[in-house]
Amino acid sequence: MISSRIRTLVLVVVLLAGSSIVSSCVAPDDTSNLPKEDATTAAARKEMVGLSEADVRMCAGFPTATADAGGSKIWTYQRTVQRGNLNVVIPTLAVGAVPTVGGSLNVDPGGYCNTQIRMIDGHVAEVAYAGDNNTPNHRDALCVSTVDGCVAYARRRHQVRTGAVSR
Repeated sequence: MISSRIRTLVLVVVLLAGSSIVSSCVAPDDTSNLPKEDATTAAARKEMVGLSEADVRMCAGFPTATADAGGSKIWTYQRTVQRGNLNVVIPTLAVGAVPTVGGSLNVDPGGYCNTQIRMIDGHVAEVAYAGDNNTPNHRDALCVSTVDGCVAYARRRHQVRTGAVSR
């Protein structure tokens, strides 16, 4: 009698724990194998082109490193996101003939991003990203903080040049 009640209780606990773990999974934005590129970093690839060196210093600050690349300069902005931990521990249950159930889940959201900006004749020609800079749902998402100010800056400059400023 008692052992069947314990087995039933363990089965209920295992089913509840399993269903809560499955329900907490994150569904991607689409069904492709690769996550989508972050919207801000994708916009920076297009909207920053043409900004002057002074413009980039205004919106992103001074680069961490620079390199000459045969007729062009490459500015690198390095950003490190400390790895944090989210630990979820499921207690180990072992009762009689029921197998042991337990374990843990560890999520590391950190990483690093090197935003690389190619300058030709003093203006942005290309923006690229390198490093451990993806999040579970977006590529290059850890690079957003480097370029988000520049995307807004480039949009404001474009509005001023075209006279589309709303007051």
